[in-house]
Amino acid sequence: MKMKQLYKYLFAAILILQLTACNNNTDAEQLFNETPTARLNQQKSELNDALLSSQYGWKAVYFTDNTVLGGYTHLFRFADDGTVQMASDFDADTKTYKSEYAIQVGSTVSLTFTTKNRIHLLSDSNNYPIPALRAKGYLGDFQFLYYGQENGEIIFKTNRNNRELRFVKATAEDWINLPQNLEMEKNVIGGEERPLFRLLETNDGTTVHKFDFSFTAVTRFANSNSIESGYSVSYNMGIGYTPTGIVVSPAVEVGGQKLSDFTYNDADGSFTATGTGGVSAVIKYTAKPLVLTDDYKFLLPGQPLAWFGFFVDDYTIDSPANSSLFYAELEKVNAALPAGQSIASIQIYGNHSIGTFIYYTFVGRGALQHHVTIEEDAVGKKMILKHKSWNGNTTVATPAFLASIDKYFMDPEGIYVKAESFRLFYSDPVYTFTSASSPFRMTTWKLQ
Repeated sequence: MKMKQLYKYLFAAILILQLTACNNNTDAEQLFNETPTARLNQQKSELNDALLSSQYGWKAVYFTDNTVLGGYTHLFRFADDGTVQMASDFDADTKTYKSEYAIQVGSTVSLTFTTKNRIHLLSDSNNYPIPALRAKGYLGDFQFLYYGQENGEIIFKTNRNNRELRFVKATAEDWINLPQNLEMEKNVIGGEERPLFRLLETNDGTTVHKFDFSFTAVTRFANSNSIESGYSVSYNMGIGYTPTGIVVSPAVEVGGQKLSDFTYNDADGSFTATGTGGVSAVIKYTAKPLVLTDDYKFLLPGQPLAWFGFFVDDYTIDSPANSSLFYAELEKVNAALPAGQSIASIQIYGNHSIGTFIYYTFVGRGALQHHVTIEEDAVGKKMILKHKSWNGNTTVATPAFLASIDKYFMDPEGIYVKAESFRLFYSDPVYTFTSASSPFRMTTWKLQ
């Protein structure tokens, strides 16, 4: 009897333990289901409060991919009715536009701009700056995953490529001064009066290093490579504009310090970032190329035929290496020609069967050949072109409509010739011709 009672008690105890375990599992499941939801709702409320907390809204310099593109400043002013006022320096249109946004909850909390506004210009796959980004656009996003706050900044990661983006509190001046970013762009590109050559110079407090520097406006991207033998450091960076200078990403690291904010000096056209302990980085102009090449030798007497061509209706017209002065001179030629006529190409032939000459072709009129002789400046690593004849006639003067542009090829200081590292759609190598005494530079293909 006692044994039966013992079995009953044991059975009851086991049953109670099982029921308790089931209840505990149920509680755990409920806790597992409810905790993430509560957490996400808390984050949603936290983000909503933050977006509405700044009197003048928020500012973000959006580097969609700092390996190929620069930064685009966006200003946001959020309202509790789900609308947002937005402006950007993507292009010359810096006006403010109204659209809608939402704070969405999925696997995480995200800020999504749900109706079209300026931010969508960066995510439109049909809107791309260079052929390499065809069908990819500017690699931007309009949905940003919320990752918290730090030092008064809101931290997001982009949904498309998981890049960090920070919103900082905007000021009234940010909205007023946004158009000045596009004025600064002109200084980054460089005016016609500035030299064509630039360098990046770093100083870690004890040692100075120099790098060439080239900027492409359409992508807001700069390449910078060391010119020193045995020192292979490079700085390739996206550039964003500010009213007082530029911000770069990735930062230029010098002496263990990361320098990203550069201030513009209008007196000499330089941009300077200053650290501590004598650390600095300066982007500045130089009167001649940092690295001189022997590429001009293709055209010297006694060499095989060399043929270089610039064409108005092909990819050379869009080359980032063409200077503003070169474009201005093309416009002068067209303005001086009768209606229906325009310049079509400028080709340079070296050691052709009929000599060395600059070959100008046109729409609506016959071609012209400016025959020249070439002298070498071996020390300066450049060539000097001297007038010989027009179309073989030594008594004919330079046509008036070509005089302005042709004088740069006849620069008494000479012409630098350089093989560029980039290509212009086709596989043909790209060469530039640069006046030694002026900011005149023409891009060509080497066709022979």
